[in-house]
Parts: sequence; structure tokens; C-alpha cells
Amino acid sequence: MKIAYITAGAGGMFCGSCLRDNTLAAALHKLGHDALLIPTYTPIRTDEENVSEKRIFLGGINVYLEQKLSLFQHTPRFLKRLLDIPAILRWVSRFAVQIDAKKLGELTVSVLKGEHGNQRKDVAELVNWLATDVKPDVVNLTNALLSGLVHDIKARARVPVLCSLQGDDAFLDFLAEPYRAQSMQLIRDHCREIDGFIATCNDYADYMAQYFAIPRERIHVVYPGLNLAGHGGPHTRPANDPFTIGYFARICPEKGLHVLVEAFRILKQTPGLPPCRLRVSGWLGANNKPYFDDLQKKIKNWGLADHFEHVECPDHTGKVRFLQSLDVLSVPATYREPKGLYILEALANGVPVVQPRHGSFRELIDATGGGLLVEPNDPADLARGLRELMNAPETRIELGRNGKDAVHSRFHAAAMAEHTVALYKRYV
Repeated sequence: MKIAYITAGAGGMFCGSCLRDNTLAAALHKLGHDALLIPTYTPIRTDEENVSEKRIFLGGINVYLEQKLSLFQHTPRFLKRLLDIPAILRWVSRFAVQIDAKKLGELTVSVLKGEHGNQRKDVAELVNWLATDVKPDVVNLTNALLSGLVHDIKARARVPVLCSLQGDDAFLDFLAEPYRAQSMQLIRDHCREIDGFIATCNDYADYMAQYFAIPRERIHVVYPGLNLAGHGGPHTRPANDPFTIGYFARICPEKGLHVLVEAFRILKQTPGLPPCRLRVSGWLGANNKPYFDDLQKKIKNWGLADHFEHVECPDHTGKVRFLQSLDVLSVPATYREPKGLYILEALANGVPVVQPRHGSFRELIDATGGGLLVEPNDPADLARGLRELMNAPETRIELGRNGKDAVHSRFHAAAMAEHTVALYKRYV
């Protein structure tokens, strides 16, 4: 099967959707399918082998300039191609991640207008390439924010178009009005043309059915899976290491690091508590540095600086090493997390988790038996859950073993790819 998988670069940062898209495309290749991972806006960034196409469509510089200056809607092709060179887009991405999503409303609406927006030439270029050069059997958009492409793709390529739902609301809810309302209406209109939808858990499928007014039966669930290369090796921690609580995710308010830091403060106030520490790692963008600096100041003022460590965002090998240094992982996200890849990564290495009772976390922990659930946005209950595992090493080891067995047997990349192909065959 020939599959065109259109993804959106995340401005140079590590993004769960990009990581999942890349893992899926690589697994589809191994199953013998011709899967093209086609980046838009910017190159994707991944800590595994990047299997995406080198050419970038709807390049971020061109898209932005076409919105701000009408002259750029008529630039010659050679200049557009020059501005779409991946190295230039990667350089510009260092500054783009600092742009507030609230300021992107007008641009978002224009891109969602597809062939009627200011980026119509870029849309036509991508669709023409799909229809004449690629000739896929199916097209999969990685998020609904790319749905402005659907009408032209179906008219020119004449193939089924599916759409993955894996976090669109997190961006849309930040848009200022009237752009949020306009974007929502455009997406709901496009959803009527999309043949089917893929969500990464049932909770998110239920939520997005209401959010985008999609009949629930049109949304299928394919759980994420990991490329397990490097995961699951033996832990080599020193015997005298203190109990280690870890956080590995993008460092930002919505991932809830502040909730974990407050829970750690509460935990350290427990009389007779054995030695413990908090280790934090993950992507830290310039726009979230003030948030992290404030948390570090609080930790210092509480007298806990000696029990806190920040590890710079590592490569794949470093990530696995970081996870294997932990006794438990917690990423208490404050929003409805649709994927939770970091939960699967921790469990793949036998590290149990303590997570809020919402989003994908409930389903992943129920399915793997690899952790505990606590009340969302409740540092005291999170501290209770962490203390429970701290005081029960046998339970902690059992949860880690359950999670590791489940991920290695069911939540791997090949399973995700097989389920995805089975779904495509219902539409092709």
C-alpha cells in the first residue's frame, strides 16, 4: 500500500505527535508498505532515525510572509524553494517557537481555508505533487489543523483522506477570538469531507467527537506504540542511590511540572521520610524558560536545591539512561493528554508511573497495570501516590514489571502499524 502521511513540524522542538508519526512511518516501511512521511511548515525533530521526506511543503517562512505581505503570494518558484530549504527553516525555527499561539489566529484561519486562503499556491503545489508524482492509495493528515487540504486532495488525487486526532484542541483553545471560532467552524466543515478519523485513545476520541461535532462511530482508536530499540535493558544504578522521582516531557505549564514540584515539597515535609530526589528532563523552549526559572527559585527558597537535578534534553540513548535512573515517573499534565508516549517509555524500562486520572493515562495504566492514578491538579494526592510507592518497594517492582511486559508485548511500533494498516484497508 502507498501511504502519504502529511505531518506538521513543531518549530524545532521535540513533539509527541512528530515522534509518533515518525515511528509509525518507519514501522510501516518494515511491514513492506511505501509510506511517505511528508513534513509541512518545518522539518520534524526526532530522537530516532528521521524517515521523513527531505522536501518541506507549506514552508513556515513562505506561509508567514504570504499572510503578512500580499506581494509574497506572487513570488517566483525559485525564491519559494530557497525559503523552504530545511537548513534555513531549522535556523528560523529557533525563533519561531517563541511566538505566542494567541498571535497566530489570522494565519491559522487562512491556512484552514486551503485553496481559498493566502497560501493557495503552497496548497496547490503539495496537492499537485501528491496527485501526479506520489499517487498514493490513501492520505493521512496528522491533525485537523491540516484539514484545509482535504477538498483539493480528494478532488485531484481521488483517494480516501483520513485524519489523526492527537492534540488539536491544545492549540485551538489558545487562539484569540474571533479566530478560534472561525477555525473551529472551518475544521467542522472539513470534517464532513474527511473519510475517517484516528484517535490515540478512547477518552480523546469521545472528547473530539463532541469538540469537532464528528459522529463517534467515524473515529477509530489506534493506541501509540514505541520503537523499542534500546529500551528495557538492565538498570545499573549505584546501590546507595536515593529514591528518585522523575519527570520526562516538554517543560511547560500544561505538562504540570509545577504540580510535581509542589508535590515534592509536600513529600519532603513527611517526618521520617527516607532520602529522595527529583530529576527533571525534557525539551525546554525559550518561551517556557521563565516558567522553569520560577520553579527553580521556589525549590531553592524551600531549601530543596540539593535534592533537585535538571538534566539537559538528551538524545535517545541519554533518554533511556535517564529513565533507567528513576524509581518512578510522573508527568501530571493539566490537560487531556491524548497520547502519553512518555508513560510508555518509562514502562518500557520497568519504571512505574503515578499519573492524574484523566485523558489517556487512565486507559494506559488500566491496560498495562504499570502505575497508580491520583486526582488531577492535586499536589497533595500526587504526593500521597508517590509516597505509597516509595514505602512499598515490592509493589513498585511489580507495577514496573507489569508495565514493561505490556509495552513490549502490545504497545510496540509493529502493533501500531498493523492496526493502522487494517484500518486503512477499510477505506481503500
